[in-house]
Amino acid sequence: MKALALFSGGLDSMLSISTIVKQGIEVEAIFISTGFGPLNTELLKRRANMAGASFRVVDICDKYLQDVLLNPKYGYGKAINPCIDCHGYMFKVALSMLDDLNASFVISGEVLGQRPMSQRAQALKSVEKLSEDKENKILRPLSAKLLPPTLPEINGWVDREKLLDFSGRGRTRQMELAKIYGYSDYESPAGGCLLTLEAFKNKIIDYIKFNKLDSSNAKLLRLGRHLRLPNGAKMIISRNETEGNAILEMLDDKNIKMSEIITNKIGAISLLDNNASDDDIKLACSLALAYTKNPNDGECKFNNKIINAKSVDKSLAQKYFIV
Repeated sequence: MKALALFSGGLDSMLSISTIVKQGIEVEAIFISTGFGPLNTELLKRRANMAGASFRVVDICDKYLQDVLLNPKYGYGKAINPCIDCHGYMFKVALSMLDDLNASFVISGEVLGQRPMSQRAQALKSVEKLSEDKENKILRPLSAKLLPPTLPEINGWVDREKLLDFSGRGRTRQMELAKIYGYSDYESPAGGCLLTLEAFKNKIIDYIKFNKLDSSNAKLLRLGRHLRLPNGAKMIISRNETEGNAILEMLDDKNIKMSEIITNKIGAISLLDNNASDDDIKLACSLALAYTKNPNDGECKFNNKIINAKSVDKSLAQKYFIV
């Protein structure tokens, strides 16, 4: 017997896996990548393995943008987080994979009443409707005793008496169970979705005002300081070396319509829209110089053009930050 687990890398996901594994059931943890969750999949793999599961990444970025993020049936939370639609879509993806992966049902680490938008009793029903779970194959091990029996319980694949009755926003019982299971590394509470952050909401709203959002540019939104210049050009300035290298790697993607501003000085990596106006290019070059280690007037290169620019104070950039 095998189950697929929707896996976020958080403590609840790990606990749900171990609870099922201890019943002698094989579990494969599925991290469904929307482009807005954790980036460190090696860390996720380690945590899945610790809980007793194998691990797989499933990338749904492109379809997620159009099918869920930009057109949610149940709307958004406080930011731009379509949590009910998101959970339903992830379950639908996992259910569609059961036959190919020789699995019989799907589990998740959801706890009844833990999250106000997506884990209320009524919200769980909405999630199940969106998932098209016509055979009742979705099992939530941590709250199963508080919910109607599912197919895995009815058929005897899973012993319902060995499942749990967690509810509410408290974490005490989860922490106690983590000690029993011997976890040495876990995130508590689970998190990492950028869509729940107000600042990230503003970046998305700003972007779709000027361009069509695709998975490549959605991933770029999570890197660097984002600025919108007076004539509409988008500028990105890295915050550290690691982020700068990640930004440069993304320039190999043909969907990224931005180029680096080269200052020949040590400092932040700066990108600018390829179709920026002359005035925005001059301003962007001045801002790029401001974020070098020794800011002063200098020569910049952008799209094979040489621009003589005057360095400005970093505080000027704050005027254009998308926050």
